[in-house]
Amino acid sequence: MKSIEPTTRPAIRLRPAMIRICNKHLSLPAIATALLAALLTGCGGGGADENVAATSPASPGSTVAPAQTASVIVASERCGIDSYQEAMLAEINRRRASAQTCGSRGSFPATTALTWNSQLLAAAAGHAKDMVAKNFFSHTGSSGSSVADRVSAAGYAWSTVAENIAAGQPSITRVVDAWMSSDGHCANLMNATVRDVAVACVVNTANQSNYWVMNLAKTR
Repeated sequence: MKSIEPTTRPAIRLRPAMIRICNKHLSLPAIATALLAALLTGCGGGGADENVAATSPASPGSTVAPAQTASVIVASERCGIDSYQEAMLAEINRRRASAQTCGSRGSFPATTALTWNSQLLAAAAGHAKDMVAKNFFSHTGSSGSSVADRVSAAGYAWSTVAENIAAGQPSITRVVDAWMSSDGHCANLMNATVRDVAVACVVNTANQSNYWVMNLAKTR
């Protein structure tokens, strides 16, 4: 995807990614083959929804910052928003507490609340800072890393992982509203399989735009 050109009023951008099993009947060798193919083509249709098949974490090794030892979000990861973690988690779980319709992805019943995870935060913050520093907007990091690479490198052993990204929204409510209004993002947020979440927000001072990265996952 093309880099975002700095502007005084940046366009609001969204993009979801989901790593999941697309075919439950695949044998292990077939899964490995499907994973490689899915990384190139996706397994659930075109557009902005990039679904990738996987059953186990990718091997760590990409250039990603190590996991944070504390769950406290530093100012550079929360866009200066007061009570950021509590407010973000409350907004996410408020949406999950009631049934939602996610357009072409169908209807989702109310589901369990998510728990904030510092390892997912480390992965999300690293990617948000990378996008801001290198002036791009994509699920693929500047080093070629995927969300699976980043979450694994942060020390989270996942069985399911998903990522939503956005840019331009000025507040927690606005970015969650935007994600809920987009089929793929909404489906990721309402996924009943995931148990943990973290969202980082980093300001691009070149255009005063907030860059948001949400990671959702379940451990093995």
